[in-house]
Amino acid sequence: MPAAALQHIRTHGAQLLDVHGKPFRMRGVCLGGWLNMENFITGYAANESMMRAAVRKAIGDDRYELFFERLLTSFFGEADAAFLAEVGLNSVRIALNYRHLEDDMRPFEVTEDGFRHLDRAIAALGAHGITSVIDLHALPGSQNQHWHSDNSTHRALLWEHRHFQDRVVHLWEAIADRYKDDVRVAGYNLMNEPADESRAVVGPFYERLAAAIRAVDPHHTLFVDGNTYSTEFDMFTEPWENTVYTCHDYVAAGLGRGGPYPGHTDGVWIDRDAVERKFLQRSEYARSTGTPIYVGEFGPIYTGDPAVDEQRRQILADQLDIYREYDAGWSIWMYKDIGRQGLVSAAPDSPYRRHFADFVAKKDRLGADQWGSRGEGVREVTQPVQDLVEREFPGFDPYPWGRFDWVRTLLLNITFAQPLVDEYADLLRGLDESELCALADSFAFENCTVRETLREQLAKG
Repeated sequence: MPAAALQHIRTHGAQLLDVHGKPFRMRGVCLGGWLNMENFITGYAANESMMRAAVRKAIGDDRYELFFERLLTSFFGEADAAFLAEVGLNSVRIALNYRHLEDDMRPFEVTEDGFRHLDRAIAALGAHGITSVIDLHALPGSQNQHWHSDNSTHRALLWEHRHFQDRVVHLWEAIADRYKDDVRVAGYNLMNEPADESRAVVGPFYERLAAAIRAVDPHHTLFVDGNTYSTEFDMFTEPWENTVYTCHDYVAAGLGRGGPYPGHTDGVWIDRDAVERKFLQRSEYARSTGTPIYVGEFGPIYTGDPAVDEQRRQILADQLDIYREYDAGWSIWMYKDIGRQGLVSAAPDSPYRRHFADFVAKKDRLGADQWGSRGEGVREVTQPVQDLVEREFPGFDPYPWGRFDWVRTLLLNITFAQPLVDEYADLLRGLDESELCALADSFAFENCTVRETLREQLAKG
């Protein structure tokens, strides 16, 4: 008898059904820093589009195209997909910057070539039995206030301009049309970590976006992040058909300002019970509506200090235990980087790590990357500014994360980060083609190291 035809992954009550129609719990990684580049992942400063423009100016069009094409090709390929399957993972959430598919100077014109690497990853993963979630991580106008939406400011302008919203709808119509028949794709993560301060636009826009996608592709599962960085779901009432409501579940003790675990972080006691309470709060909508529970991002940041990192591994162990208990699917942030958090990292003695070592050290000293930083940088400079704002504006509590984050974002992650962009680009100036290729190839799987402790934890997760 012929084998049963594969079908689209879909929801069934609180479960997901795989391509064979059998229940499965998603366990995977986020593929960040690739089709949406982030400063702490590959070592540059500020946001991706600013960095790319500086590099193009420094080395010219031809070498720019050579370097980034080689980097994208090396960063993820067949060997990476085979490794993830070997670990025992079944899904990958692929972060995508809209700029691969559309140019700001040519809005509403979809770039066919921009799908090339995404197609390649979906095919490689599918060949190893791994499903893909297409995650639009950076949207026109920026859907949140930080660097990971390729935001060069601290304003999320998507929510203020119908033009940007129209472009997002058009992009998703094109994406859905391309993959509507592809059962290797689990579904579409409509926008990563939206942050609509008004809380009035995000709900209606989600409804518009979902309707537009469903008109093109009625089959794929929608993965929908809550507002305020996927932590709030009060804009939803009745759940939509074949939709997963995705929460993000970072533990403060595992981030840049994290204290001991268990122990106090910024004056708040965090232990396993606190971690579980926060998870239950963030997943409450999914649990109360009987839809699948899926943690789209989570995971601690490692420091290189053995004692601290042992505590970070305990945070992860506790989270994975909790997710198993509640039958929650998950996608850990993240797969590959230069050593801060990834399951796989460019080796410390690789050409890329050696070439940019002093630059990365300077970024760390200045606190120019937000992820993993304590947000203090040169404290004799930053603390007086924090104190001044607190003293002069005692009631100031800006969205989304308050005064401290607002000051450090503007002072460190923009004011100090932007001149560092040119320093990064200058380090590529004058390199010949073979040298540029060697830097890019540092991210090829065969040139990387594996964080074995993380591998073991995820394999058991």
